[in-house]
Amino acid sequence: MRVIKSAAMIVNAKSRKGQDLFEHACAAMKGLPFPVDAHAVHDPKDLEATMDAALARKPDLMILGGGDGTVSGLVDKLVSTDIALAVLPLGTANSFARTLGIPLDIDGAIGVIAGGHFKRIDLGMIDDDYFANGAAIGIAPQIAQSIPHNLKKYLGRVGYLGWAAWEFLHFKPFTLIIGEGPSERRIAAVEVRISNGPYHGGTEVNDKAAVDNGVIVVQAVTGHVKRRLVKNWAASLLRLDARHETTEEFIGTSLRIRTEPPLPISIDGEVLATTPVTARIAAGVIEVMVPAPEAAA
Repeated sequence: MRVIKSAAMIVNAKSRKGQDLFEHACAAMKGLPFPVDAHAVHDPKDLEATMDAALARKPDLMILGGGDGTVSGLVDKLVSTDIALAVLPLGTANSFARTLGIPLDIDGAIGVIAGGHFKRIDLGMIDDDYFANGAAIGIAPQIAQSIPHNLKKYLGRVGYLGWAAWEFLHFKPFTLIIGEGPSERRIAAVEVRISNGPYHGGTEVNDKAAVDNGVIVVQAVTGHVKRRLVKNWAASLLRLDARHETTEEFIGTSLRIRTEPPLPISIDGEVLATTPVTARIAAGVIEVMVPAPEAAA
């Protein structure tokens, strides 16, 4: 049984809620049975250096506060260590927290940390870069590259969806190529989701993906016209079976992905790669704090 004697907390204070909730989190964590070395990082460029300094003190637990991009950008540093991860969902979509069943309010998330329940999970990989929840090809990277930071910070999902509608006007379908050689598949696509978990953009879109099943799932929203993407997202938001009518999944431990033309890839909201890439699964490489099974039920 894992015992936590010390923890470090790093909060991305530039995330949507980070600045406002850092002090709240610090106050709530005073009730934990172990000390927490807390850091609010106001410049995202300082996140890695701050985490390196915190890891040098050898905590048993690393608490990351921010959005999906913050977690994915730092989770690499926990691979091959014995340090567990806890998540404070302070971002816009919080897809990774939703995947883990973590409450989206600060007190609920800290309650999970106090509960002391751990789960070993997979991480996804795009080439050699680990990610927590999901990557995307299509309109999501286009939005991530162009959205004004303050729009996302102050208006949250409403602002994100409004900007997405604007970018949708300039978006074009593309060709997805999965695999190589004689077995490759070519598909007309309007979006591709590379999934370690079922949520993208805070919406459950891929029910074949899970953080503990040992596979990566590539889901293509198929078709030559953009309205196919609108139909799929609408059906996903409403949890309709029709969301499966416009998708095709590819499942494996390693999948080669190309597009025509080459396209950027957003990894948990941050544009960090360009096709072609290899999507892989790193099975069971970290432990993370999650609600106890009875609480999740």
